[in-house]
Amino acid sequence: MMFVRSLRPALIALLAMLPAFSTAASPERTDGIERARLLDTLQLDGELFHVQGLEMTPQRIWVTSVDRRHHRGYIHEFDRATGRFVRRVDLTDGPRYHPGGMSIARGSIWVPVAENRPDSTSQLVEIDAATLTVRRRASFPDHLGCVAILGHQLVAGNWDSRLLYVFDLTGQARTRVLSNPSDTRYQDMKFVGRALVAGGSRGLFSGTVDWIDWSTMTVARTLRAGAVGPVRPFGRGGPLTGEGMTIEGRDLFVVPEDGPSRVFHFRLDA
Repeated sequence: MMFVRSLRPALIALLAMLPAFSTAASPERTDGIERARLLDTLQLDGELFHVQGLEMTPQRIWVTSVDRRHHRGYIHEFDRATGRFVRRVDLTDGPRYHPGGMSIARGSIWVPVAENRPDSTSQLVEIDAATLTVRRRASFPDHLGCVAILGHQLVAGNWDSRLLYVFDLTGQARTRVLSNPSDTRYQDMKFVGRALVAGGSRGLFSGTVDWIDWSTMTVARTLRAGAVGPVRPFGRGGPLTGEGMTIEGRDLFVVPEDGPSRVFHFRLDA
């Protein structure tokens, strides 16, 4: 996530010694997600950078990532059955090289691409899911980091999702601004029925998945999540819900690691 920038050297040394976040003995070890069981992991082939968003269909997996060294942002496509790399598209737009959490609807993948700082600018990018060609771009005067689609409404969270912007894709209604009802810094979110399911971080080692009742903007359900190690800044892991997240019924999928990355598949309790 974007909110962690530095730690004191003594704290870094202490945390680096904690065995709970070491994967040397067991590379599949995680702290888990509340009321969920880890079923399997899928290794993603090909080059990935700092992972941001996740979306899936029965045949494909898409992941967004940021190459912070070269200031480039990408959407990567993989075969869902094997994790085999298929292709990637560069989404960089000048100073806007930070793609975020994304959502698919009616054959389009919606991705925000922003400057890598708060209170900046971004573009909402609509991508054809079959060809990965850009259908349209729309500029916006704030950093947008994740999006979800409900009918003709597009909901986008700004830096750390402190605010949620509601756009009317038909252009017939004004943009609304709502406050995040949770302290979780949402990174990826999807609509499931009338519930906004959002995943994010609450700290370096923890996060949540929240079900937000869209009609009342209240958190109806929360599942706490731990981390997969070694956690940043010591390694490439972090909170399980800190980056890409998507959900299919009771199946929850997260991609918490920077490249090389894995998709973690959890089964939620009924």
